[in-house]
Parts: sequence; structure tokens; C-alpha cells
Amino acid sequence: MASVALSEAEKVYIVHGVQEDLRVDGRGCEDYRCVEVETDVVSNTSGSARVKLGHTDILVGVKAEMGTPKLEKPNEGYLEFFVDCSASATPEFEGRGGDDLGTEIANTLYRIFNNKSSVDLESLCISPREHCWALYVDVLLLECGGNLFDAISIAVKAALFNTRIPRVRVLEDEEGSKDIELSDDPYDCIQLNVENVPCIVTLCKIGCRHVVDATLQEEACSLASLLVSVTSKGVATCMRKVGKGSLDPESIFEMLETGKRVGKVLHASLQSILHKEESLGPKRQKVGFLG
Repeated sequence: MASVALSEAEKVYIVHGVQEDLRVDGRGCEDYRCVEVETDVVSNTSGSARVKLGHTDILVGVKAEMGTPKLEKPNEGYLEFFVDCSASATPEFEGRGGDDLGTEIANTLYRIFNNKSSVDLESLCISPREHCWALYVDVLLLECGGNLFDAISIAVKAALFNTRIPRVRVLEDEEGSKDIELSDDPYDCIQLNVENVPCIVTLCKIGCRHVVDATLQEEACSLASLLVSVTSKGVATCMRKVGKGSLDPESIFEMLETGKRVGKVLHASLQSILHKEESLGPKRQKVGFLG
């Protein structure tokens, strides 16, 4: 994880500000920075999105490929996550420095999506035990400015919303052998239902209070954080503590309630902007992740 060095005076200034519900950039403890979301930014993918949250810049691409269902889930498709931490994001990611963080993020995403309510995996099945759609989700961390997990979860949800899967028909001849036929119409495709896909809300404990969407400077003042994955209905599906410090049960309960409340608002804003962008159709101006 990227880090920043702060003096004791700077840490005291940040901690005292948080106690008064006034952060260095003027936000309250439950306020997010401005989030920039753009979908369909990579042409050779089934779906893509770029999210900028402060100085954190994330690019996600989704590729739909035909595969074989897993033995334990013969009637479902599946998702695979790959996370690459660009060395240009921070010097700490040079060489193999970003591998551990990439693995940690991928494992967190697997844990969030490891339930039937997040994505309807049965809709990805083409022919039970034989063919299904596999969605390969590639996450590229371009710039690190704090609150990585939240930004990545927003980008993944936006990219899945943008994903279009070709419609497939299974044809069976008289001998019983099956043949798969893909539609020639590029607009004849399936769109994933991402309404129940959760977003991560990270709550950093600073002093006696907690904040959402912490900057690198605020993360340097926090010894413990709580990652809460929240659905659009405000239901917490998974929770994970990170950091060397400890959290008492009362703090965990308060942070969980804050996470559910903030996550519900985050989902509403994200869904609104995604539907608004989709309604513009091909006429919308594309900036692109290099814009």
C-alpha cells in the first residue's frame, strides 16, 4: 500500500480536525471526494470503466470468454479477478512491490463476489456442465491517492454494468450433438444485472472517530480500518479489518452502521450517473482514461 511520511505536528493537526468533523480538505467525516466515472473506455473489451477518486486512478476491463463450468457449480458461469499495480502509481510498486497488494485486492474481490446475490452467475451458463461464460475482470491501478478498495469496487461495478455479452443459441442435431451459434448482430447481447453488486466502504479509525474515503495523509494517521461491502439496499455482505491496530466492539458496530448508511448513498449516486451516461448512447463525448 502506498504511504506518505508525516511529521508528528501534521498528524496532530489531522487528528484534531477529524475530532471536530473538519478534515484538511474541508470535508466532513462521512463525505467522499468527487468521483469521476467513465465507461466504455477500452475498445477491445466486453466492458470497461475508469474511475478517478481524488488522486486515485483505476482502470477496469472485463473480457467475456467461453469456458467450461466448474465441477462444483455446473449450472453457473464464473468471474476471475486480476489486479496489476502499475509501477508509475508509486515507487513502492516497482519490481515485485505491487504483487502482494494486487493479490490482497483480488482476494478481497473474490470474497465479495463469492455469493449468489452479487451477480446472477446462472445467467452466464450456456449449457450445463459443458459451456458457460467466464468473465475476466482486469484491474489496473494507475495512480494511488488513498482509499484504493472503494475506488476499485466502484470501477468494477461500473465495468460490469457496461459489459455486453453476445447472445448465444444452442442447436442440437438429430444425433444429439450440440452446436453453439453466436448472434451476428453486435447489438443482440445480454447486459448483466448489477443492482446487487456491492461496493466497498472503507472506514479509517482516526483518534476517537472514523472517516470514509481517507486520503494518504489520513491513512498515515490511522492504525486500523474496517472494509465493509454494502449493497444498494444498505445490506452489509462482508466485513474485513485491516491495519495493525485494534478496534473495540462498540467502534466496529458504529463503523458498520456508518458504512451501510454511506454505502446506500454511494450506490444511488453511482447508479444514477451510470444510467444517465448510458441514456446518451453513442452520442456521448468520450474522454478516455488518458484524457
